[in-house]
Amino acid sequence: MTTFVLIPGAGGRAWSWHRLVAELRSLGHTAIAVELPADDDSAGLVAYADAVVRAVDVPGPVTLVAQSMGGLVAPLVCDRLEVEQIVLLNAMTPSPGETGGDWWVVTGQAAAARAYAEQQGRDPATLEDPWELYFHDADPELLAEAKAGPEVVQSGRPFADPWPLAAWPDVPTRFLAARDDRLFPLDFQRRIVAERLGLEVEVAPGGHLNALTQAAAIARLLTE
Repeated sequence: MTTFVLIPGAGGRAWSWHRLVAELRSLGHTAIAVELPADDDSAGLVAYADAVVRAVDVPGPVTLVAQSMGGLVAPLVCDRLEVEQIVLLNAMTPSPGETGGDWWVVTGQAAAARAYAEQQGRDPATLEDPWELYFHDADPELLAEAKAGPEVVQSGRPFADPWPLAAWPDVPTRFLAARDDRLFPLDFQRRIVAERLGLEVEVAPGGHLNALTQAAAIARLLTE
């Protein structure tokens, strides 16, 4: 069985994995959901990597699953943990020396998200609405749980750090891209991932937070 270490995106909440954790554990796997110091203005990428390493309290090899901004962090722990695979889930894919803040402009994310909204007949103004952007495919119970939770806070500090590695780690890597992601549209991810990692994406159901909204399907993809 596999030990999955689940690295969240912006906001850093382990809660964003709670449905996937339950699915993976029901299949007999170990699942560790990491909490990142997202509200700490002194915490950069190194501190985020430290948080991942501290969270791994079991011996042996692990599979890192990195969602969204977590794609900046997962490669930074590959020389500190026994990592047998990285799975990127709707993730940012950095280039050496590029900051997370620059990534959005360099990749053309805003234009891609706007074009996808227009293609679907959605008002691009909805890109400013987090509920429409992230939870459009959530069931009522999950939506109510998310709205009742604490406000999501993400410091800009880690986005200011140049990505410190000279190249992507020599670790087997998969990329799962959500079919209906409104933040990082599928065609956008296909282009960026091919350019930066030389990989083809595997298409997964749901939107940007499909580890929450489509947990059973994501568990199947991770364990197949």
